[in-house]
Amino acid sequence: MLCKKDKGARDLKQNSDEALGTLPIGRLLAKLAVPSMAAQLINMLYNVVDRIYIGNIPDIGAMALTGVGVTFPILLLVSAFAAFSGMGAAPLASIQLGAGDRPGAERILGNSLTMLLVTAAVLTAVFSIWKEPILYAFGASDNVIGYAVDYISIYLLGTVFVQLALGLNAFISAQGNAATAMLSVLIGAVLNIVLDPIFIFVLGMGVRGAALATILSQAVSALWVLSFLCSKRSVIRIRLANMKPCGRIVGRIASLGVAPFIMQSTESLVNITLNTGLQRFGGDLYVGSMTIMQSIMQMLVMPVNGISQGAQPIMSYNYGAKNYARVRETFRLLLKITMGVTVVCCLLLVLFPGVPARLFTQEQALIDLVVKTMPIFFAGIWAFGAQMACQTTFMALGQAKTSLFLALLRKIILLIPLAIILPRITGSVLGIYVAEPIADIVASCTTLTLFLARRKKLLPTENP
Repeated sequence: MLCKKDKGARDLKQNSDEALGTLPIGRLLAKLAVPSMAAQLINMLYNVVDRIYIGNIPDIGAMALTGVGVTFPILLLVSAFAAFSGMGAAPLASIQLGAGDRPGAERILGNSLTMLLVTAAVLTAVFSIWKEPILYAFGASDNVIGYAVDYISIYLLGTVFVQLALGLNAFISAQGNAATAMLSVLIGAVLNIVLDPIFIFVLGMGVRGAALATILSQAVSALWVLSFLCSKRSVIRIRLANMKPCGRIVGRIASLGVAPFIMQSTESLVNITLNTGLQRFGGDLYVGSMTIMQSIMQMLVMPVNGISQGAQPIMSYNYGAKNYARVRETFRLLLKITMGVTVVCCLLLVLFPGVPARLFTQEQALIDLVVKTMPIFFAGIWAFGAQMACQTTFMALGQAKTSLFLALLRKIILLIPLAIILPRITGSVLGIYVAEPIADIVASCTTLTLFLARRKKLLPTENP
């Protein structure tokens, strides 16, 4: 007769097998990826909607938009630490569920929650104390520093909500509840869209109103996620006993979480490099153009991330169950979809750059600059789909070192040096914009080649 613990693990594995282990891959990916993609798009609205409203504030919109754009590296760092603890742990929890070990998955969840709370406290303190010199170092000028300080001072008060909402939501997706994960983001995003115009225009709070709307909305999302993971609706639950840090578990989370952390934190470093270079070679108008293009980049990358996150539990679960054929099938479908999305988006942005530019600003000089530089900046984004598909697969299979290298490749090894060197070689600010497509194409081709070279070893043709 099975003990209660063994029986629970067996029942859990049988229930999970009905979906992650047996459903047709196409149908299963649609079930998980569509809500995940929608969640990513909705989550993107937090920052993008803020910028659209801010950019359209009468008289000061362009300068306010540039000021808020300078704060973007800080926002990315906060999100990166959420990914470090959340996305680093969620695939491990999925693998444990695939192996039928629910207690092990819950210990990973508890340790991840502790890591999120600690990092939230540290980030709030550090950025609040040194925000002004940091913003100047990130590319702010005297013309825009006031807007940047106003926005980030309020935003930092909600750091803990951002950490919990983003970090813990990965555990809802990890157990196959992508629709619930989407709903947790949808609640906050809709609230943000409603509160933004009220605080910014009706109450006359400007950029401070945008920041306040964002943190209140993230607080609601965080409470929703916590309530779900503490309830009987969740396969794995938050338990106080599991929040005591375990060195072995924290180490495993950190080793896998460093890749998504690097991917997001290097976005912050990239923003700093681009903004400071554009400020030096061009001025505030060029920094404003990059704020718009980075916002559009978010609009493109987020749905691709959502599709990838929908595929990750399928691959992690079946890898844990040693069903390698399903992992290979999932990868092939993921690659087709992500490449299709990035190719179509590349064509639209290169051919019609003025359409998205006018969403963010009414200033004609800024629109003209974006129309001129956007086709250059996005010329290589078509290849990004291949990198995301391979990067996600390495993450899903627990390949921490490979994931780390690939995370470093596109941004640290390629883009940042190119963005520093090219404008000096060409003597033109356009060299900064050219760096992006070169890095995209080289990194994507390298990532795909590496995956194809290692696929037989990682995913044997015959299951054991």
